[in-house]
Amino acid sequence: MGHRVRYSSINCDDNHISLRSGNYFTLGKSMVSVHTPAHRRQRKMINVVFSIKHMRSVTPLFYGVAHKLRVGLAADVGATPTTVDILKWFGRTALELIGQGGLGYSRDPLDRPGRTEYGDVLKQFLPLLFLNGHWIQSVLKYVKYIGTPSFRAAAIDWLPIPELRELKKVVMEMDKEAMKIYEMKKHNLDGEETMIKQVGEGKYIMSHMLRANKVAPDEERLEEAEIIGQMSLLVLAGVDTTSNGMTQLMLLLSEYPEIQDKMRAEIRQAQVQHGEDIPYDILVALPYMDAVCRESMRLYPPAAFVYREAQNDTIVPLSEPITGTDGTTVKEIPVPAGTTLVAGISAINCSKEIWGEDVLEFKPERWLSPLPSTVNDAHIPGVYSNLMTFTGGRRSCIGFKFAQLEMKVLLTTVLSSFKVSLADESKDVVWNLASVRYPTIGKDSTLPACPITVERIRD
Repeated sequence: MGHRVRYSSINCDDNHISLRSGNYFTLGKSMVSVHTPAHRRQRKMINVVFSIKHMRSVTPLFYGVAHKLRVGLAADVGATPTTVDILKWFGRTALELIGQGGLGYSRDPLDRPGRTEYGDVLKQFLPLLFLNGHWIQSVLKYVKYIGTPSFRAAAIDWLPIPELRELKKVVMEMDKEAMKIYEMKKHNLDGEETMIKQVGEGKYIMSHMLRANKVAPDEERLEEAEIIGQMSLLVLAGVDTTSNGMTQLMLLLSEYPEIQDKMRAEIRQAQVQHGEDIPYDILVALPYMDAVCRESMRLYPPAAFVYREAQNDTIVPLSEPITGTDGTTVKEIPVPAGTTLVAGISAINCSKEIWGEDVLEFKPERWLSPLPSTVNDAHIPGVYSNLMTFTGGRRSCIGFKFAQLEMKVLLTTVLSSFKVSLADESKDVVWNLASVRYPTIGKDSTLPACPITVERIRD
């Protein structure tokens, strides 16, 4: 489904059963794997921790992580321009940001080049799931209803799908990590003073969720399995989308040095007026940085498409008539209940009818003046800037403000200390279509990577 279908006209605001089954296997009882009543209860509990008030409170924490990235990146670069895999750095940083800001847990000092074992495990998830996604989702839809959880885990080992067994190892590692952190935080919940002294000073997402859950009415309280599921979801959803989105943006800034220079000038002016760590309200209002971020999210959304399942029989009107293969004019499409709908996010974000003839150009300036009337007239139901980047409806991305803040803090810290440019290997970078787009060097590689040249700025 591209922009032609009036998204709001169909009750398709739920994940497909195959996707729910796959999500249940990989992420437990999290928001992406439960039906609407449970989803509504979970989202209500979690929604408060993504408020603007909470974003203000975690901004200093984010700057702390960004400063560690700056130290590590400087050690990697040295005194001369150096080609680095920027995806690895942003992957480690995104994991540390979600670790501190989401789970109250620090795992990576980011003070030197290197890798983290858990980060490497997470980077295997999307390639494993997407390359054989159809088969895996189809199998899991049926495995979910067979026997006990331990029996289902054993059954996966018997199936002749090696990628599924590898995916199981990744999921088990994620679950083990979530359980370890959950047990640690649960034991500290009653010791408020101890909790406050931990990473993030009690401001992280899980701290708020555990406290709210403790005092919630019985009918709204989350089960232990639901909380653990949200923890795995926070990590998986927050790491790849942020790191890959930042990597794409750095690649664009390497390609367009004039845009990079203009952003850096805006950042430095704000730092002169407000200090090195620009306060939240000033940071999110920087017009050119905001325009660059919006344009990058429009042109290159980390998630290129989403699946939904029609909840009832309906007739879907088209925004514009189309001509069928038999020459007839089609103005609406009958959609039976249970039909899988694929919403192409890039198709909507990059529609010429909506955005104009220059839709495929990376042009931040389009956001600094009134948008074309066709954008407002399209009534795109996204939660962000007339875009479907973070989708829309009750299953829209709950953490989009969190992600925006991460990006802007990282841009502020990195661009004030480094210049980036295209490396020789950058021309070989290919962006692979998956549930979250990821870069590789060459189309035949499955190893996520993105080399660019980084140079320290010496004032």
